[in-house]
Amino acid sequence: MSTKPRISNRVSQIPKSAIHEMTRLSKEVEDVAFLSWARPTAGTPKHIGEAAIKAIIDGSVGGYSENAGLVRLREAIVEKLKRDNQVEAEISQILVTVGAIEGLSAAVMAIIDPGDEVLLFTPTYSTHIRQVVIASGTPVLVPTIEEKGFALDFDAIKKAITPKTKAIFCCSPNNPTGTVFSKEDLQKLAEIALQHNLMIITDEAYEYFVYDGLEHFSLASIPEMKRHVISCYTFTKTYAMTGWRIGYLHADESLIPQITKAHIPFAICAPVVSQYAALAALEGPQDCISEFKAHYLAARDLMCQRLDQLDSIFSYHKPGGSYLMFPKILLEEGRDSMTFCKDLLERGKVSTTPGIAFGPTGESHLRLSFCVSDEEINKAFDRIENLFL
Repeated sequence: MSTKPRISNRVSQIPKSAIHEMTRLSKEVEDVAFLSWARPTAGTPKHIGEAAIKAIIDGSVGGYSENAGLVRLREAIVEKLKRDNQVEAEISQILVTVGAIEGLSAAVMAIIDPGDEVLLFTPTYSTHIRQVVIASGTPVLVPTIEEKGFALDFDAIKKAITPKTKAIFCCSPNNPTGTVFSKEDLQKLAEIALQHNLMIITDEAYEYFVYDGLEHFSLASIPEMKRHVISCYTFTKTYAMTGWRIGYLHADESLIPQITKAHIPFAICAPVVSQYAALAALEGPQDCISEFKAHYLAARDLMCQRLDQLDSIFSYHKPGGSYLMFPKILLEEGRDSMTFCKDLLERGKVSTTPGIAFGPTGESHLRLSFCVSDEEINKAFDRIENLFL
């Protein structure tokens, strides 16, 4: 009789996360220069933490909230969507989630049946692929055009659509490339979705961090897309709240009860203490966002300057958003990005993320995060230069 654990096919087929494997290995090396974590090194603004402490002292966080989230928080989210995303919403269209990740997972589970196909534009965040697989859907990876800064390839998108296609995953600004899809391109994508009766699930985690005169555009602001888009947002990036695990989604009120059916077994509700922190984030001073953005822009430009000095080792497209970039490794040994990153960690004490983590078209690349200090960037690139030059 076999005593081997019986693991589901949908989970066993998921490869080990290259992102978390590099994190594990990095902890085994002393004095590592970290460019691998998409996690702000700035602390959560003080007033947000103080609001959470007050809620704890007041005894407001010991029980569950409504599954959808605190009413005051959802009201504040409605105001934010109108002000910053040009999205007309009501609190019945808002679901507060455990970060954007849980919201995305609940959205996928609510609309995907086994065998349904979901288009994802690669390179793409690996968790998005896994969310489709766990829902027993089929990820269909549509490469972007790297030569044009990882732009959407509409010919490839149209060819990828089949009778089994149910939805499109769209992340802008993109993780890992930092590409900001233009309003015009997103409107074209909306037209395709409407033509084929497809849902679009958006990951808008980096919505505030766009540079060089670019603008973030939310598909939910298109009136015709009301029943065709589920938009997921997070406080994680905007307010440096990664550990608080708090986000939200917006969808048509006819969809929210169905998404909530998936949300309840995943989470019941988002952590209540984090909901009070999120409320303080929205209602409090917003200058922290502009301060974070200014720092990321300066850090991006510094990283680009350092990459320019390594043009025999890497080529890159300057990211228009997020705090991530995705250089291509020009060396022969860079064809295996996982091996390259492990070697860079072992010999150079620099932690990066292998491109293969973001789909097949990510191979021969690596992801670098510039949500760190200038000192950390310079330390990492000094080591890279010593290793390769």
